[in-house]
Amino acid sequence: QVQLVESGGGLVQTGGSLRLSCAASGRTVSMLYMGWLRQVPGKEREFVARIVWSGGSTNYADSVKGRFAISRDNAKNTVYLQMNSLKPEDTAVYYCAADLRSGTYWGQGTQVTVFS
Repeated sequence: QVQLVESGGGLVQTGGSLRLSCAASGRTVSMLYMGWLRQVPGKEREFVARIVWSGGSTNYADSVKGRFAISRDNAKNTVYLQMNSLKPEDTAVYYCAADLRSGTYWGQGTQVTVFS
């Protein structure tokens, strides 16, 4: 199993920046991918970004390309999401996820609110 703890959410004005962190513990050696998804009430959870844990390749949702950047620190077992040029439509609960062959593990979520 893997345990994930997110931090860094908060309230920010349109155009501002936030950096989310997600620290993993447990069977981190078995992680294949780490990523971020987000969810607003009444909607399904949507993909934001992911990173290959060993190689570092990244993927992004079209809605965040050029504004968000995912990165990792393997030594700290931590993944980051740098969010720039934030928009009100980025408001959501952001969840960290870790993919292992045994399944997907989730963090508890952190609220990001962007106001105009």
